[in-house]
Amino acid sequence: MNEKLLQYLWNFKIFTNFDFKDVEGNPLEIVEFGQWNFDSGPDFLFGKIKTQGVTLAGNIELHVKSSDWIFHRHSGNPEFENIIAHVVFIHDIEIDEFTGKNIPTLELRNYIDEQLLSKYELLLQENQFIPCEKLFNPHYLPFNFHEETLLKKLDEKAVLIEEALKRNKNNYEAILFQQLAYAFGLKVNAPLFQQLAESIEFSVFNKIRQNQTQLEALFFGMSNWLEKPSDDQTRIWKREFEFLKVKYQLPPSYIHPKFSKLRPPNFPTIRFSQLASLYHQNQNLFSKIINAKTIVEIISVFNKVKASEYWDHRFNFGKISSVSGEKTLTKEFTELLIINAVLPLIYTYYKNTDENIPDFIIQLYQKISPEKNTVIEEWKKLNLPAETAFETQSLIYHYRNYCEKKNCLKCGIGLKLMNTS
Repeated sequence: MNEKLLQYLWNFKIFTNFDFKDVEGNPLEIVEFGQWNFDSGPDFLFGKIKTQGVTLAGNIELHVKSSDWIFHRHSGNPEFENIIAHVVFIHDIEIDEFTGKNIPTLELRNYIDEQLLSKYELLLQENQFIPCEKLFNPHYLPFNFHEETLLKKLDEKAVLIEEALKRNKNNYEAILFQQLAYAFGLKVNAPLFQQLAESIEFSVFNKIRQNQTQLEALFFGMSNWLEKPSDDQTRIWKREFEFLKVKYQLPPSYIHPKFSKLRPPNFPTIRFSQLASLYHQNQNLFSKIINAKTIVEIISVFNKVKASEYWDHRFNFGKISSVSGEKTLTKEFTELLIINAVLPLIYTYYKNTDENIPDFIIQLYQKISPEKNTVIEEWKKLNLPAETAFETQSLIYHYRNYCEKKNCLKCGIGLKLMNTS
């Protein structure tokens, strides 16, 4: 037993019976269990009880042991003055200030099903994909689970985007560029790509976007790759970067994108060149995306994007590859860009002005192929289907924020498991 579980049981009223008696044997009726308080102060606010013919209204404090009141130093704390009941799992000592004020202590261990405690211990076991793996059943998913989970993720993402908008004078074009840079970097280089995008005023990118060579030169130069050019093309990029550095007073860069643990098509050289191609081809990229009505329209923006001709025979500077061909964006990578950068921005842009945007965004996610990764494969082993990005995004978010953190007591699936015999 721990305090978090005890609060959970109290909040959801999960007891074998409610014929409560305090530690002195007096009947104790809980009229209102109170409002769960996640800030400082008592665990439950605005509670109401009836004891010995008297109705009391106030706050309720929970502890694993009665003595925790002393160990937590609640005595004398003004926030704990209006306590009407002390609820504990084990009553190990008398608390003088409670007995002196006739504040009842309720011991809960005889009102809690031992099988439920065993379930909770099972949830905390290690070496499982999810804590409830041995108990999981797809039917335990709450109603509208995927909708609520995906929208929760989008709302969290919207908060971050809105904070970035404040830093960028409400420039959605700049935020789109930063979001796309992050997505092009994939997991290995995403923070570095975003750092580069944020380190330079977007107006600089906007002024040179008609010149793909200069865009590439800017990306490659800021990545510290042009100090020792190895062929004619890298010398051109170096020359262009030196020009841009002086003209726009570019800040010094300490960014060094990584190549390790990446397949060659995902090398940062290729992804930066493709990002340059995207912006070279689309002078009003944000407008095209924000006005798109279907997933096909959004995908069409990325259809012709490819790395420059130099990369047809290379993956790194100066090294001819045995594998030749145009480095275009694959369907899978394009959909990742849309999932991680485009759709969250569309949601943020419209969420305060269009009440239909949640349904519209969900429909777009439902038109995108499911992601393929180890998390989704593990969910499938539990017989949980994931047919589109709508389901995979929901399941990945839930895994990262609940299962991985063993946050079972705030999980809708966990709630059903704990209430199932």
